Amino acid sequence: MKWLIPIPFVLGGVLLSGCVGPQEMTLIEREQKRLRRDNAIIRRENSALRSGLDGVRSRLADTQATLQEMQRDQSALGEKVSALRYQIDRQMGQSVREGGQRIKDLGVRVARIDDELKAQGTLLKAREKELKVLHEAVLRATQGKSGTKALGGIAFGTQPAEGKPVLSGAREDEQVDYDQAWRLMERNDYRGAIARFKKFLKSHSRSELADNAQYWIGESYYALKQFDQAILEFDTVRRKYPKGDKVAAALLKQGFSFAELGDKVDARLILQELIVRYPESREAVKAKEMVTALESYPLGDPEP
Repeated sequence: MKWLIPIPFVLGGVLLSGCVGPQEMTLIEREQKRLRRDNAIIRRENSALRSGLDGVRSRLADTQATLQEMQRDQSALGEKVSALRYQIDRQMGQSVREGGQRIKDLGVRVARIDDELKAQGTLLKAREKELKVLHEAVLRATQGKSGTKALGGIAFGTQPAEGKPVLSGAREDEQVDYDQAWRLMERNDYRGAIARFKKFLKSHSRSELADNAQYWIGESYYALKQFDQAILEFDTVRRKYPKGDKVAAALLKQGFSFAELGDKVDARLILQELIVRYPESREAVKAKEMVTALESYPLGDPEP
């Protein structure tokens, strides 16, 4: 473009020199028109280029703004990711620590239980030796007895050793009614005895013989092998006459009834209660022997 600028001055110099003819003048004018046309075209192109450049610059600015916004969004997202990762790491770390502590606690508990089991095993072996000695002593003490049912060497009598009670404080009519029921027991008429003793309790509910009558009802059911009902009747003795003199005997025969039904657990519980509450009684001695037999032999096993 720089070479177009000096042309008018050259043409002017030629005209001033007076050496230009009409044809040359015409050529010069044509050349000037062409140059003006080319110059106008160049200006338009230059203007279009400037417009295009401004558009590019505008789009570039928009692109830069968009890029900066994306960078800010990326930075904010990175911060959120970092915060979330921190929280997750902290929670996972806490969970791992808690889980590790729980496992450690469980390990301690398992070790403690294992130690207790070992100690119980040692005590059990010692207890088995003691029970064996006691059992042998009971067998020697009960050998030769007849007329009773035996379980592991322990005799189940139909009735306790004591006989018919006679109370000085009882009225004559009470004693007569009681004696009638007792004579049925002596003849092994247990159903008749149950009916008589129940009639006695209905007529003489406040009698000093009431707890004895209730006890013999339980004994009659025991003799009839109705052990479930016997348990209920013996339990009535302990509940209704807790201060009477038949509670220990009722507990003993209640334990025997549970044993007859094969319920060794409840039998032991009742007999242990008897031993604790009446440690000096004759019934406590029998209860201890029975507990030993129950622990040594499952119910129904043959005698050694």
